[in-house]
Amino acid sequence: MTKEVEFSFKSPNDSPGYLLAHLTMLWQRKQKKALDPLDLTHTQFVLLASLSWLSRENNVVTQVDIANQSNADRMMVSKVLRTLEEKKFITRQEHETDTRAKTIQLTNAGKETLQKAIIKVENTDKDFFE
Repeated sequence: MTKEVEFSFKSPNDSPGYLLAHLTMLWQRKQKKALDPLDLTHTQFVLLASLSWLSRENNVVTQVDIANQSNADRMMVSKVLRTLEEKKFITRQEHETDTRAKTIQLTNAGKETLQKAIIKVENTDKDFFE
């Protein structure tokens, strides 16, 4: 006979983890809907925004800098940046002194798309969290 699984909460709505996961999924859906017309995923947006923030303080921004700023996995960042390069939103070049590193810059198309995305994401956040 199999023992029934016991939860410490009477319902999922009593679980902070469940509620957070549910709220996160709702928020992600709203962000996806806002960013789809710009041909951006939320992860792509976060990496573009991270690059933009880092570029304000430093002329040379690497993939590692973007991964650290966005708290993202380095391999995932590399793959997403390749996609952003294909979309002509960024350029990736060999680092002048570190042959293992790539330097990343926003293109004009990337800057324009990011500006539109920032407005959409901020408005979506405002509506969602009101």
